[in-house]
Amino acid sequence: MPVARSLPKPRTALPTVLLAAAALAAAALLPRPALSQPAPVTLELNRLEAQAQGCRVWMLARNPGAPVDPLRLDLVVFGRDGVVSRRLALDLGPLPAEKTMARIFDLAGTPCDGVGHLLLNDVLACGPDAPAACLSRLTVSSRAQGVALEK
Repeated sequence: MPVARSLPKPRTALPTVLLAAAALAAAALLPRPALSQPAPVTLELNRLEAQAQGCRVWMLARNPGAPVDPLRLDLVVFGRDGVVSRRLALDLGPLPAEKTMARIFDLAGTPCDGVGHLLLNDVLACGPDAPAACLSRLTVSSRAQGVALEK
């Protein structure tokens, strides 16, 4: 004949639930690491080269982070007198990850000695990022004597 045994008293789950809730509350109060910011892309106006039909512009794009495809810029060219000479959409194409690329474009009909400065007016396309977010991650500089690249 089977022997009847008494079952152990059921344990209440309340202490376990309270302990888990306390751990979650403590974790919520801990400082959180900042979301990683995309690496800045550097655009450098490297040189202006006189051509028979105008001015050849050499730009360097340094991308230490993830690929950017495409990168299209709204660029405004100012004359030495500070007056806008032209506005153009500049397609820098794909920028591979961790790469520096030289890009060349010609300002037909504009002599190099007539270029005062260039303005990165806006970003038209920047891979999967919103153009406004991409504009903030672009830094600009110039090595071209007497011609600044501004943002």
